[in-house]
Amino acid sequence: MTIEEKVGQVNQRLYGWRAVERDWRGGFRLTDYAREEIDRWGGLGALYGLFRADAWSGRSWANGIRPEERAEAAAVVQEAVAAAGRHGIGALLVEEAPHGHQALGGTLLPVNLAVAATWRPESLADAARGVGAELAASGVHIALVSALDVLRDPRWGRGEECYGEDPLLAAELTRAVVEGMQGPARSRVGDGGVAIVLKHLAAQGEAVGGRNGQSAHLGPHDLAELHLPPVEAGLRAGALGFMAAYNDIDGVPCCANHDLLTTYLRGRHGFDGIVMADGLAVDRLAGMTGDLPSAARAALLAGVDISLWDESFAGLATLAAADEQVATALDTACRRVLTLKDRFGLLLAEPGRPVRPDPARSIARLTAAQEATRAASRRLAAESLVLLKNDKDRADTATLPFDAARLRRVAVVGPYADDVPALLGDYVPPLPAGSSRSVAEALRAALPGTEVTVGESVDDVGTVAGADAVVVVVGGTSHRSYDDAFADNGAIAGRAGEATGGEGVDLADVSLPTGQDHLVRAVREATTAPVAAVVVSGRPHVLTGVFEHCEAVLWAGYPGPYGGEAVADALLGAAAPTGRLPMTLPRYPAAVPVRYNDRQSAADFYRDAPEPVLLPFGFGLGYHDVAVVDLDATVRPGAVDLTVTVANRSRHPSSSVIPVFAHRTGGTRTPRIRELLTFGWLDVEPGATAETTWTIPAARAFADPGAPAAVTELDVGGVTRTIRPAHG
Repeated sequence: MTIEEKVGQVNQRLYGWRAVERDWRGGFRLTDYAREEIDRWGGLGALYGLFRADAWSGRSWANGIRPEERAEAAAVVQEAVAAAGRHGIGALLVEEAPHGHQALGGTLLPVNLAVAATWRPESLADAARGVGAELAASGVHIALVSALDVLRDPRWGRGEECYGEDPLLAAELTRAVVEGMQGPARSRVGDGGVAIVLKHLAAQGEAVGGRNGQSAHLGPHDLAELHLPPVEAGLRAGALGFMAAYNDIDGVPCCANHDLLTTYLRGRHGFDGIVMADGLAVDRLAGMTGDLPSAARAALLAGVDISLWDESFAGLATLAAADEQVATALDTACRRVLTLKDRFGLLLAEPGRPVRPDPARSIARLTAAQEATRAASRRLAAESLVLLKNDKDRADTATLPFDAARLRRVAVVGPYADDVPALLGDYVPPLPAGSSRSVAEALRAALPGTEVTVGESVDDVGTVAGADAVVVVVGGTSHRSYDDAFADNGAIAGRAGEATGGEGVDLADVSLPTGQDHLVRAVREATTAPVAAVVVSGRPHVLTGVFEHCEAVLWAGYPGPYGGEAVADALLGAAAPTGRLPMTLPRYPAAVPVRYNDRQSAADFYRDAPEPVLLPFGFGLGYHDVAVVDLDATVRPGAVDLTVTVANRSRHPSSSVIPVFAHRTGGTRTPRIRELLTFGWLDVEPGATAETTWTIPAARAFADPGAPAAVTELDVGGVTRTIRPAHG
């Protein structure tokens, strides 16, 4: 290959939704915008977002590529790319799929933070398998999936993209999403899935002040213990790609961090896939290097294989011709891209003659995949709900679930009472009309003989008068309007729009927005009926006022298109909430960040806020009386055998997550307050007990198994045991 052809393979400069347009027959043809880029290189490395539909791309059901049209649009691109070059190499089609495919008809899942509240990796694997099948049926090769960020500051608008604040929980869910979407490690990606590019590498959740893309101030121990476990879980699962993040770590931008991208990823862990830069991240290096050519050189030599929308990588041919080190690195990056293409059959034997997929077969595969993904999304929505409060009345009856037979009138109030987009999160396409229900609509459907009234603001508080039960829907939204302003990388820009979360919406104050605390207080004052709050949100908000004025609180995250029905089922007892918090809830806005696994407690330090935590990581109530009744730990050389016994004192079968927490001392560093050691699920019949056993390596159970003073206190559901390593 010529230098220009190689440079073409490592560039991904186009906005894919601008690559095709409709022709006079109603089909698709290549645009001049795409033709110019393809001809420039005699081919194309990768095309981002051919099917993307959202407010930033401007694509909707009126002008976007519909599901049944994907195969044809992809074929138009691939034929043009293969025909333009001497070697007939196709393009990698790359799509956003952080919680479902961001395309018209793409099945959405709950956002990652809500998925983390399920504590069910296998449920996520099932859902990811469906998303991967949808993408593969559409001709897509690479899915960009948020998984690696650990939520360390609730002010960060992208907290919803995290699998919570704990590295073990995040690692297990990262493993699940890779194995689901891509298939088992070391398997060949085929019809059933796509290659996954995990983002963002690394420590983006540690950005100072919760400000997106800014510096991560942390040392090597915290980097390794908090932020790299999800990365290593992805590596073990066989992830074929990683995306280098915007932020710097200790002053070195991730896109120019040789220690991170080459020494650590490839040298220590033997990774042989691709590293993609985040959108325009290479160009941003010019602020450090002085100009675009030197920015491209820094990223390439650090280990970036393929850019995203950058101009700087387009100049690599000139650099390679004059710099042998750049030329060698370009060969290496190009080889990695071509190796991935070979997995998908894009290195064609006959130049200019790609295989055009059979549209009927593509649609049949897509339809089958969508059915499976929708079922998995419904299940995740139900499993993600976390019951945070459930007071009892004078008759010792819990507020939730409501008794549907006694409800003549239900009032649903709050800014998101009748709002579907608020349930979806960021990075979502427009849904087909009528395909999803709001909380109010779902309650109305579930209570056909009950009057369900809706009010949005404090001006509508009068609607609660005479209600038998009140549901207040509060929290936030990451909804992007087609009227919003956007930055050059698609993040929300400026202060326009209604979004209170998502990329580009970092907050200095994590109190409930737009007067919602006042609304909740006004509702409480206007009714004697029980009030249940439903919190839809992609970040840990301060819920102190909600707890004060509501008898019950249900956290729903952004539960996805089936979230309204899941919430209604939980409120009415058709399903029992089983989720647990994947993050710490702060009691006061100015006390953040507070994390359960910090090295020092924040309690009793602030004179005006002696207890800064409202609810801890891992908290979650249930409708059934299930409790840990025994904990047995047997310590032997090299391992600890841990047996937990759970009793179900209710009249209903129960499925409960069992988290094992540890406080470890006796090492050479200040210990963390608490750490998640392991977790699993137990199914328990009514009136019965069940037990589960884990074997935990001593290296994980103890801070330093060889230290004479090593001690670990285990805590499982409030039952504690103290253990010491076995020596000799």
